[in-house]
Amino acid sequence: MAINYKKELEAAARSMILVHDPNLLIEMVLHMLTQKIKVSHASILLHHKDKDAYILSDSRGSLGPNIPVGLARMDKDDALIRFFRERKDKLLFKSGVIIYQDALKLINKPGQEKRVKLLLQQVLYQMDILETIACIPSYFRDDLLGILLLGKRKTGKGFAKEELDFFTALTSNVAMAIRNAQLFKELKDELNEKRELFIRIIVALAAAIEAKDYYTHGHTTRVTNLSLEIAKRVEENKKFEFRHGFFEELHIASLLHDIGKIGVPEAILNKKGPLDDGEWKVIKEHPSIGVTILQPIRELEDSILGVKYHHERHDGQGYPEGLKGESIPMIASIISVADSFDAMTTDRPYRRGLYKDAAIDEIRRLSGAQFNPNVASAFIELCNENRI
Repeated sequence: MAINYKKELEAAARSMILVHDPNLLIEMVLHMLTQKIKVSHASILLHHKDKDAYILSDSRGSLGPNIPVGLARMDKDDALIRFFRERKDKLLFKSGVIIYQDALKLINKPGQEKRVKLLLQQVLYQMDILETIACIPSYFRDDLLGILLLGKRKTGKGFAKEELDFFTALTSNVAMAIRNAQLFKELKDELNEKRELFIRIIVALAAAIEAKDYYTHGHTTRVTNLSLEIAKRVEENKKFEFRHGFFEELHIASLLHDIGKIGVPEAILNKKGPLDDGEWKVIKEHPSIGVTILQPIRELEDSILGVKYHHERHDGQGYPEGLKGESIPMIASIISVADSFDAMTTDRPYRRGLYKDAAIDEIRRLSGAQFNPNVASAFIELCNENRI
């Protein structure tokens, strides 16, 4: 059955739009060529910017066992690469594709320029090594992005003009798609690097809080881990539908929930005894101070809700705004339970921490009063399963 190359090209182009992984894109194209065109192998030499070389990035068919992917490497001064980079393809071949037999004829053509003949001989030598009878360049603008290598057809026939036109159009589309995929991956990697840096800065800020409040050393890490576990259980119980990105926002908010304590005098934070009314009033300002510190960072807009409201109570008796029930953001309700449990079980200069079971009983008793019942229930379930 004859291949409708126009239809195949359109189908390939549609598929390429959806793929943002360069390796997957190459794999998809090579698979299509070996299946549809029935060549012994289809491979690609792809330019790697970091190595400034063209490396055999993928192969389908018989070439793989002979020359494993990643081992065949050509620098820009190699004959095959130089041939395309210097655009000799358009000068010597109308289609822009090197066909082994056509190159052989050019070498033996009477009066052929010696320099061109030598370059073609070197190109054919490399094509022999790669068991290749057709090389199709893939350009992005004027840059050689890669070279598609095709082995012999299983039928023994050569490639018709229609097929060569198809290969040229296909590699042009592939070049654009690969470059887009590479840019997408580079952007994703850059965002991940920035995100990791951002998290490290957040962790450093959290460490600064604990360095100031000696008696809560380790508190931030414990609250963060516990908050994330509680949130997972709330989600499993289908008690609340978290939007995309919630767990990262919770992670950041729980790390920074006490950042406002940076603005509280150390004499109050580390006082060896109960706080008086004036000192307690200063302590209660730390959520608002935290908001003031973080507000200039727009990316923390949703995490700030956890910082600001983690001392609100379900019955409306909390601070700083006396929010009640479902008006308290879920991110704050989760941190509230984790924060309270860790505070109850931590020794302070003026009191011993509660035993774990006593603290769990206290969370249970205050469910619906101080704590969101769904969050408290999730916490108690985790305790019963010895997950906490």
